[in-house]
Amino acid sequence: MLVEPASGGNGTGVLVLSGSSGRVERERARLLASAGVTAALTYRWFGGDGQPAGIWEYPLESFAPAVASLAERCDRVVLVGASKSAEAFLLYAADDPAVDAVVALAPSHVAWANVGAGPDGQLRPQHSSWSRAGEQLPFVPYDDEAEPLGDPPAYAPVYAQSLRTHSDRVAAATIPVERFFGDVLLVAGGDDRVWPSVQFARAVQARRRALDLPTTVVTHHGAGHRVLLPGEAVATGGQRMARGGTEAADRALGERAWPHVRRVLELP
Repeated sequence: MLVEPASGGNGTGVLVLSGSSGRVERERARLLASAGVTAALTYRWFGGDGQPAGIWEYPLESFAPAVASLAERCDRVVLVGASKSAEAFLLYAADDPAVDAVVALAPSHVAWANVGAGPDGQLRPQHSSWSRAGEQLPFVPYDDEAEPLGDPPAYAPVYAQSLRTHSDRVAAATIPVERFFGDVLLVAGGDDRVWPSVQFARAVQARRRALDLPTTVVTHHGAGHRVLLPGEAVATGGQRMARGGTEAADRALGERAWPHVRRVLELP
């Protein structure tokens, strides 16, 4: 789905993808187009007909055609991802000079194990979520002894324990964000119960700030995993889990982040 403004645009093309739901981000694409970008492209990136059922050694090269199509029609390309697609976009941007900036909502600083089953329908043994040139990328496995908390389940403790248990895997799995020289905006909620995205965002920020690369972190202590940009409806669907936050706090985080999103998109 490609959304363009009624007239003109500022020369920025945006690829905007969802997190682990895989859904088409129609509303977010329309919001960005109405704000003045030249083109906003979104699509179902897994889970559809003829697509992988889960995020299992997902080829990062799969994003290249969309980026190239935006680069052909626009002066610059920005990637806007949430959760798993934020993880993917931070990885992808390090190797594609066509990308000018990344907006990562509820990001990760490392590559994680698969979300969903592989082609054989099995969840185990664990594989990387991502691959490049046919090879799986280094990843942090999940600690299968760690338990989510509550009902619906909060998975943040599982991610935190997995980092401790597999601390020997963290360095290799850390996303090389220092190899991307464009602008990076990280937006995270302090009550994120899916994974500790503020901690992850700060880790990305520290790695990039060491090289004085343009990086901004925007947080709100009461917001959860899902960021609501101004005018967006509350998202539904996806896996049953505790995401944290409240609608008011999630909207407050979106309002706080919006001026920075506009800056990264070079909107007036």
